[in-house]
Amino acid sequence: MNSKSLLSLLYLSSPALPIGAFAYSQGLEAAIEMNWVKDDKDLAQWLSGVLNNGLAQQDLPLFYRLYSAWTAGDEEAVSYWNQYFRASRESAELLLEDEQLGRSLKRLLLSLERINSKEIPSNAGFFTLYALAAVRFDISVDEAALGLCWSWLENQVTVACKTIPLGQTAAQKVMLPMMEKIDQAIEVAKQVEECNIGATLPGFAIASALHETQYSRLFRS
Repeated sequence: MNSKSLLSLLYLSSPALPIGAFAYSQGLEAAIEMNWVKDDKDLAQWLSGVLNNGLAQQDLPLFYRLYSAWTAGDEEAVSYWNQYFRASRESAELLLEDEQLGRSLKRLLLSLERINSKEIPSNAGFFTLYALAAVRFDISVDEAALGLCWSWLENQVTVACKTIPLGQTAAQKVMLPMMEKIDQAIEVAKQVEECNIGATLPGFAIASALHETQYSRLFRS
């Protein structure tokens, strides 16, 4: 990986990227509210479950296909996998997050003159736009997948720090072991065949749905 690609990856993965990803908890705030996640050990189990059974089995395999479609300039495939990704969101909150982050990233990439609005599906979500951004910034698909996973992990640990609450040292003890698991999840994702995409996490979906009506919350729904 050359320095230009590395810097581009760091740019797209940065929590400072002005798209609003920090505003969402992906159901974790509700899981904490219901005492499903009470400490660093619970958090590690929760994150491992979402990574191994959600991201690795569904989101990342879809991301790989979106990246391939953009690379090939196949607009029909881009539209198909974008719709597939939308259909896989199991709560209104998760779909809203994908839509809002997608719109924000689209505006940013347009302002940076990295994309043409005519090539983007009207309802393109975050993963669809992130895949396009990775292609335009000359970031390899594996490196882009690493960036996606790292951004997700960093966001989730930040949510836990604010809502459990979790101390900074405890947070780092959760994050470091997850690095190796991210590598493993990406390798699994690359082997998932199209007919097997669509794993579901009932607890994750329920937590996200419950968060939509949670009385008091820090994170957006």
